Amino acid sequence: DGHSHLSAYERKRLKNITENAKFFASLEMHKVSARLNEIATKRQPHGTRRSKPKKAEEESAPRRSMRLLRVEPSVLPAPETPAQPGPEGYPQVPPGPVAMVPEEQVEDSKWTEALLSTWMRISEVKVDDADRCTPDIERYQESLSSMVLSEENVRKVVKSRVCSMAIHPSESTILVAAGDKWGHIGLWNVSCGSEEGAHIFIPHNLQVSCMHFSPCNPAHLLSLSHDTLRCGDVTRAVFDEICRSEENFSSFDFLEDNACTAIVGQWDGAVAVVDRRTPGVSSELSADIGFRKTRTVHVHPMNKQYFLAAGLVDVCVFDVRYLKPKGNKPVSSLTGHTKSVASAYFSPVTGSRVVTVCADDRLRVYDTTSLSSTITVLSTIRHNCNTGRWLSRFRAIWDPKQEHCFVVGSMAQPRQINVFRDSGKLLHSFHNVDCLSSVCSINVVHPRQSILVGGNSSGRLHVF
Repeated sequence: DGHSHLSAYERKRLKNITENAKFFASLEMHKVSARLNEIATKRQPHGTRRSKPKKAEEESAPRRSMRLLRVEPSVLPAPETPAQPGPEGYPQVPPGPVAMVPEEQVEDSKWTEALLSTWMRISEVKVDDADRCTPDIERYQESLSSMVLSEENVRKVVKSRVCSMAIHPSESTILVAAGDKWGHIGLWNVSCGSEEGAHIFIPHNLQVSCMHFSPCNPAHLLSLSHDTLRCGDVTRAVFDEICRSEENFSSFDFLEDNACTAIVGQWDGAVAVVDRRTPGVSSELSADIGFRKTRTVHVHPMNKQYFLAAGLVDVCVFDVRYLKPKGNKPVSSLTGHTKSVASAYFSPVTGSRVVTVCADDRLRVYDTTSLSSTITVLSTIRHNCNTGRWLSRFRAIWDPKQEHCFVVGSMAQPRQINVFRDSGKLLHSFHNVDCLSSVCSINVVHPRQSILVGGNSSGRLHVF
């Protein structure tokens, strides 16, 4: 009652505080706190005791890099390690020759034997290029219009994204090779017309980024992956190893018509010269050309000493005769690209044109009749090149039969493959709503016949 001077609210608040204090006192919280402290400080049972750390002398010395310490490696051979499973569970392809046996085939197959026999037979026929000529644009456009796609000429040839293709020069049989992102090479005898006309081989571990039939002996199919350049020799049924390196290869082209030497681009920006006639699997020369990345290389069709290299925003012509390990200067520079360049190729007969594909959504054609220090753009074509990460990047390739026309994939609907003139004019679009419903990023044209093959990112080929 000594709080009569307080208001009713203050008296009620004071009463609540007093009752709460009595309640907590009755709980004897100090005893509970003492018990909890006793439990916390009690020694842990023997079964949960932590193991004592090892003494310093028992610990192994930390692994040090012998290369950084500049110590010569031990002469003792390293123990052999079993092949590790590669992408999607495939075993790693060992170094050295690989037998030309299709995937998952244990015993001889009559269908495989038929395919390889056909390849060998058509390679024995010599193709005469003496009467090779460039048709006029009107006749060429008529031949494009006559090319069609039918359901039987669509086939899934490899298991994954098509990254490269090559077509046999035979005029009697259509034989196509396709390489995918997991190192598979699919061979398809389109003329066979049966389900057994296609077979898959595994000569590489990773993406097959470039393939060519040998210009002097089409019984040889050369293929390039990240770490190896191989030659598939059908006469011996083996994929020989030509070059192996720890550098990542990106593309290659022959420096001579006899296909003995090649220029090889590397993803780190350098290029290498490879000679098949020398023993071993090392390159003859590795040259830094000043690129941060080299995507494609291509040799001039007439003056074989010149080759074209395309990188990020760099496209330059170099002289292979003057290549050295460092300090290489280009003969010509093709300027104007503002983003990454996917490909650059000389025109097939005279090399007087170069077509490039750039991520700035432009196709550019350059006049390389005279290889001056700086070459300007002849024509620019706006073209959607935004293929994204799931599609192979577009490569504009010249039709070997027509000096002034090139073929490139398209993102347009309905799905199609475009043919342009070097002036920038669209000549023809290949499409078929019923049979072509995907983007064909990689394309190849037959050197003598009206045949076009488009490959998509699921391993399917379409033959017009």
